[in-house]
Amino acid sequence: MKKALGELLSGFVSLLTGMRITLRQFFMKDVTVRYPHEALKMPKRYRGHIVFVRDAESGKSLCIACKSCEKACPSDCIVVDGIKREGEKRKSVTDFNLDFTRCSLCGSCVEVCPVDALEFSKNYNLASTRKDVYQIDLVKRMEDGPK
Repeated sequence: MKKALGELLSGFVSLLTGMRITLRQFFMKDVTVRYPHEALKMPKRYRGHIVFVRDAESGKSLCIACKSCEKACPSDCIVVDGIKREGEKRKSVTDFNLDFTRCSLCGSCVEVCPVDALEFSKNYNLASTRKDVYQIDLVKRMEDGPK
């Protein structure tokens, strides 16, 4: 009898503890983001796909097509090509393709770039069934994007 009464008291204390926690959570502010209508705020250290950094004066890419990023990439997902144009001091990038399906977001390409021409984007909503979303041409994306 004593054992049954002890179990009953223990169960009642457990019930009150659960009710107290539930009641406290009921009055707390919601932390849900209404996703399609509200955008998530990405942390500063979030790594999306890589993008070019624009030159402040000319608005062109800082990339000199040295292929350091292509060599450093462990996933072999970067293809870089460039030409030396007349009147320019450095090579200019003409083709920079990133296969985002193979990219491991390791950051080797960003770290090895001698002119800091690459950085991580903050784009996080890249879900799609279209192939062109995952085969990213950074030169075309930079030209089409905002200045």
